[in-house]
Amino acid sequence: MMRGWQRNDGRKGIRNVVAVAYLVECAHHVARQIAGTDPEAAHVIGFPGCYPNDYAQRMMERLCTHPNVGAVLLVSLGCESFNRYRLEQVVRDSGRPVKVLTIQNDGGTRATIAAGREWVAAQASELATQPTVPMAVNELVVGTVCGGSDGTSGITGNPATGLAFDRLVADGATCIFEETGELIGCESIMEARAATPELAAELRASVEKAARYYATLGYGSFAPGNADGGLSTIEEKSLGAYMKSGQSQISGLIKPGDIPPHGGLYLMDVVPDGEVRFGFPNISDNAEIVEMMASGAHVTLFVTGRGSVVGSAISPVIKIAANPHMYRRLADDMDINAGRILDGGATLAEVGEEIYRKVLALASGEKSRSEDLGHQEFILTYKSFEPIGPACLPA
Repeated sequence: MMRGWQRNDGRKGIRNVVAVAYLVECAHHVARQIAGTDPEAAHVIGFPGCYPNDYAQRMMERLCTHPNVGAVLLVSLGCESFNRYRLEQVVRDSGRPVKVLTIQNDGGTRATIAAGREWVAAQASELATQPTVPMAVNELVVGTVCGGSDGTSGITGNPATGLAFDRLVADGATCIFEETGELIGCESIMEARAATPELAAELRASVEKAARYYATLGYGSFAPGNADGGLSTIEEKSLGAYMKSGQSQISGLIKPGDIPPHGGLYLMDVVPDGEVRFGFPNISDNAEIVEMMASGAHVTLFVTGRGSVVGSAISPVIKIAANPHMYRRLADDMDINAGRILDGGATLAEVGEEIYRKVLALASGEKSRSEDLGHQEFILTYKSFEPIGPACLPA
């Protein structure tokens, strides 16, 4: 039976960690040293920028109140523009313990690290005693990304993940797929799955925005490694990436930090609004994982054909190998071998069921391979988004 930690907002967490959050790059080292004494209990997240950004503020507020977070230590240098007072109040209002350390006021590096370690140790001990409550599948939020894609990703790992998504959506869970920049060419088939005609128009507009953004940059979401793996165009890559979404009706379109109002399948628009200001929208796969966590994802399904070893702070990552050759090289980093489909060792349906069961196992306390190996990658950069309109979330 799945069990989780009850939060004041009604959500439940499948982990109960202390988030050590730096509020400018100048405080990153201190935050890392504070968390280093107990990396399983304390996870480092943060925003490196010095000048303010509404997106970053919103992301940090969502992440520090993520259902997998039980307590929060904010580490500030002191002169950055990040609104630490507002973030502290948001966390306090959520019912979580929170403390702010300001390096310039608290004695510098050594003194701040000592104070932070003492507070984190006390909170970790307290969180370890907190009881859990029963948790149902329809309370889960699951995201999916693909990275290091190759010619096999779209015929093994991605469609198997789509089948797991269909199963989760049928159970009432919330599922999020993303990267509008990797859905170019899939507009019409996504429109046909939209819950309403108005949502269909929003789905198309989000992909068209991505195409314009990348055209302005002169660089799209297609890497040399994709070509080395047998993909030839962004449209070909998009069709494979699209398969992660399964066949369920698309219930809504969200942007990073938007919390889906109910179970169903949602597309996340990750490309900034307005003019091109901040460069490539997602400079690594972990940026996408962070954005889905900000929208409540308890766990992320990560399909890779070329190979990836990353995990994530706060929420576990399930690694799905798309081909048997890569799986044999990186088996210690993979949770699921979808390459068995190519070898004839399993069907798509069987691997889809295995992925579904793995999600439930992680929600019941089992560790993913990246968790077991200590991976806690995290990245947050500057972006700018406008609020979604009513057509994006049909009643």
